Amino acid sequence: MTGIIPEEKINEIRGSIDIVDVIGEYVHLKKQGRNYFGLCPFHGENTPSFSVSSDKQIFHCFGCGAGGNVFTFIMDIDGIGFQEAVIKLAQKANIELSIDPKIDQRSEGNHTSDHQKMLEAHALLQKFYHHLLVNTKEGQEAFEYLIQRGFTRESMEKFQIGYALPSWDFTVKLFQKRGFPLPLMEKAGLIIKKESDDTYFDRFRNRIMFPIMNSKGQTIAFSGRVLDKEEQPKYLNSPETELFNKSSVLYNLHQARSFIKKQQQAILFEGFADCISADRASIYNGIATMGTALTEQHVQQIRRLTDNIIICYDSDSAGTEAAYKAGQMLVEHHFNIRIARMPDGLDPDDYIQKNSAEKFRQDVIGASMTFMAFKMQYHRIGKKLQNEGEKLKYIEIIINEISKLENAVERDHYLRQLAEEFSISMDALKQQQLHAFYANKKKNSFMGQSTNHKVLVKQEKKILPAHQTAERRLLSHMLRDVEIAYKVRDLLANHTFNIDEHQAILTYLLGFYEEGNEPDTSSFLLYLPDQQLRRVVADIEMMPLNSEVSNQEIEDYIIQVLKHQKMLKINEKVKEQKKAELENDLQKALSIANEIIQLRKSL
Repeated sequence: MTGIIPEEKINEIRGSIDIVDVIGEYVHLKKQGRNYFGLCPFHGENTPSFSVSSDKQIFHCFGCGAGGNVFTFIMDIDGIGFQEAVIKLAQKANIELSIDPKIDQRSEGNHTSDHQKMLEAHALLQKFYHHLLVNTKEGQEAFEYLIQRGFTRESMEKFQIGYALPSWDFTVKLFQKRGFPLPLMEKAGLIIKKESDDTYFDRFRNRIMFPIMNSKGQTIAFSGRVLDKEEQPKYLNSPETELFNKSSVLYNLHQARSFIKKQQQAILFEGFADCISADRASIYNGIATMGTALTEQHVQQIRRLTDNIIICYDSDSAGTEAAYKAGQMLVEHHFNIRIARMPDGLDPDDYIQKNSAEKFRQDVIGASMTFMAFKMQYHRIGKKLQNEGEKLKYIEIIINEISKLENAVERDHYLRQLAEEFSISMDALKQQQLHAFYANKKKNSFMGQSTNHKVLVKQEKKILPAHQTAERRLLSHMLRDVEIAYKVRDLLANHTFNIDEHQAILTYLLGFYEEGNEPDTSSFLLYLPDQQLRRVVADIEMMPLNSEVSNQEIEDYIIQVLKHQKMLKINEKVKEQKKAELENDLQKALSIANEIIQLRKSL
C-alpha cells in the first residue's frame, strides 16, 4: 500500500470510536464500577480478568497481561497490521481515508508466508466452487438438489455453498496456474499426493461444498456432501491443518456473533448442516461444532459472548449422550442451559421439511427444557423403574442432582415432581435432599479450600516490592500530568528507575511530551514501539489511584526508588567486604565497612 495514514486521521478515528463498543463485539462485557469486565479473548479463563476503560480508552487483562488501545486490540484479535486496523476502524466510524483499502500485505511481510498462502488458496477455491454451483451448467444438478432440500439462493450466497467438479485434477491445475506450490496445497488439505508417482489429485470431487470459516470469516477448510447416495462417505471433511483445528472451530460464529450478543443467547447444534437449516428458519444465533464433542476452547469462545445457551442435538442415543456431556461441561463454566429435544429420527433439516420453520422455532427451540428436566429424562435411559432397586437408585441420583441447584424454588419444584410420580412424601425427599446438599457442600468446601489456597499463593506472588510500586505510581501520575512528568525527571537527577521497562516508558513519555502532545494514554500507546511496553502501560493505568497527588507523596516515591538503589549498592559492598576478608586484606575490608555504614546512614 502506498502512502501513510495522516496522524490527524488516526486521532479522528480514535476520537470517534468508543473502545467499549468495539471490544464488545468480541467480548461479552459487564460494567463494574467505572470499568467493564469480561473473559479475556487472548487466553482461556473462567473468571473475568479482562478490563476495559471507557474513560481512558484502553484495555488490560490482569491474567495474561495483554493490554493496549482500540487499534492494538484489533491488531491482536484479528491478527492484522496497524494500517489494516486503522482502515477497519475507519470504516466502522464512517471516516474517509484517501488510501486503497486493499492493503498490499507484502509490505508487512505476511503475504508470502505459508499461512497466508493457505488462506488465499482456500478463498480462491471457495469463490470457484460457489461460482460453479450458481452460475454454470456443471453445477445445475447440485443447485437443483439444494433447492429441493429447501435451500434458497440467498442461503447459498450467505454460506457461500459451492460445487466441486467430478474432475480428478481441476483444483491441481487451478493451483498450478495461479502459482500455488502443490506441496503446500497438500499440507493445506486441499489436494492429495499419489504414493506411486509423486503427482497430485483433487481431494474433493463431485460434491456440494460447504466452506468452514474461522471466527474472522476466513475460509480454513471445507466439507463436501455427496450427490450420489451410493458414494461414501456422505460428508468428506478437510483434514486438520495449520489453519483448521476442529477442537477450536465453531461453525457460523463469525455471522452469529452479533445476534448472540444482541439476544444474549446462543443455540448450539451438532453439525454445520443443522446450523444452516436453522438459519433458514430465521434462527441467526446458531453455531455448531465440527464433528467433535464440545471442548474447552469452544466454551471459552461462547463465554465471551453470552452465558445463556440452548443445546439442540439429535434425539438418538448418540445425540442424547453428547447433549448430556456438553451440558455438564457448560454447567461447570456457570452457563444457564436449556435443552431443545428433536422428535426421534429427525434432524433440524428433516423437521423443517416435514413441518415448518415456524413450528421448529416454537415447538423445538421455544419449547426447550431446563437442564435439570433433561437430566431427569437422561437418567431414566436403560432403567426399569418398575424394579424396586432400580427405582430407588434413580430417585437417589435425581435427588443428588437436585441438591446441586442453587435456586430453592427449583429444588422444591423438582422434588414435588418426584413426590407425585413415585408417591413419596415431600418430608422424606427434603430430608434426603438436605443430606445430599451437605455432602456436596462438604466436598466442594474441601476442593474450594485447595483452590483458595492456590489463589492466595498467586496473590502473594503479585505483591510488588516498594520500589517497583513507587515507580508504577510515579508513571501513572506522569501519564496524567505533564508537570509531574518533568518534576519526576528533575527529582531523579542523574538516577534512573530500577525496572528497565519503567525507565524505557519514562524516556518515551518525556519524548512524547516534548513533541507537544497532551496527556492521553490511548495516544501514547500508539507512540510506544514495543508491545511489551504497551502492556505495562495498560497495566499501570488500570491501577486504582487518587487523581490528586501532593508534592510530598511524589518525593516519598522518589525516596523509595533511590533507596532501593542504595540497598543494591550496600549488598554489592558487603560482597566486596567478604571477599577482602577472605583475601586477608583487612585494611580494604575496614574501608569498605565504613562505606557501608555511611550508605546505611543515608537510608
